[in-house]
Amino acid sequence: MSPIQNRHEFVYLFDVTNGNPNGDPDAGNLPRLDPETNQGLVTDVCLKRKVRNFVQMEKDGRPPFEIYMSERAILNNQHRRAYEALQISYEKKEEYKKLPKEEAKARELTAWMCRNFYDVRTFGAVMSTGYNAGQVRGPVQLAFGRSIEPVVPLEIAITRMAATTEEDAAGKGDIRTMGRKHIIPYGLYRVHGFVSAKLAERTGFSPEDLELFWYALQNMLDHDRSAARGEMAARRLIVFRHRSALGNAPAHKLFDLVSVTRADGGEGGPARSFDDYRIEVGAPPDGVEKLELVQ
Repeated sequence: MSPIQNRHEFVYLFDVTNGNPNGDPDAGNLPRLDPETNQGLVTDVCLKRKVRNFVQMEKDGRPPFEIYMSERAILNNQHRRAYEALQISYEKKEEYKKLPKEEAKARELTAWMCRNFYDVRTFGAVMSTGYNAGQVRGPVQLAFGRSIEPVVPLEIAITRMAATTEEDAAGKGDIRTMGRKHIIPYGLYRVHGFVSAKLAERTGFSPEDLELFWYALQNMLDHDRSAARGEMAARRLIVFRHRSALGNAPAHKLFDLVSVTRADGGEGGPARSFDDYRIEVGAPPDGVEKLELVQ
């Protein structure tokens, strides 16, 4: 299929109840925080991981919807597949670390990776390690998610009613072990995203790919359940579709059209549900269409 013809921006709102949406490994897996504002953070990498996992589940890992950055993948082996599929060889031992001197062959390698791997043509990838398959900037980019209001992570003590080994249990009347669990009682997070039609021309990102991306945002949290996540849900997905490939309005002005405020003006104490917020979306300017995919 031909690449998309229209630029898009979007605002994605999701919430978490009694869970940890994105732990920080440098802080004992505490929920990520902006230390100056205490607003919760979720990285773009975390969100892209959820999209990848959902697409892999939805499409069973079949081309052209394979996932390049899949769990336990050996990336150099993925690159080598492109060389083998295109029957491109290298003469010297280390020559595979450089793209072929012929520009056409180098473009073929990168194009093969884009054709077969959904996340390469969506998010882009640096594929210059090992068997060099080039690098490409993807048309879909996400900013960090940030909670609307400050959040207060809680550290919950938990117990395990079993021992790990016989040695751990030997001579002990009580073999329970203690642990810690970090949660946020409630947080509503806002994410801004961008879809470039001009960059889509380079990777072949198609209307079908875009529909799959919207579908993933709507459903991926329902397939990312775990004891650490608590309850997470996609609450709103507001898309601004431009009439042209280059766009008809600045992205920041479109984002400003989406207002998230407390329904009670903040007088009722900390927010504990999505109903505590009011979402208002203004009318977009000429040349931009508003689509509400999750309401």
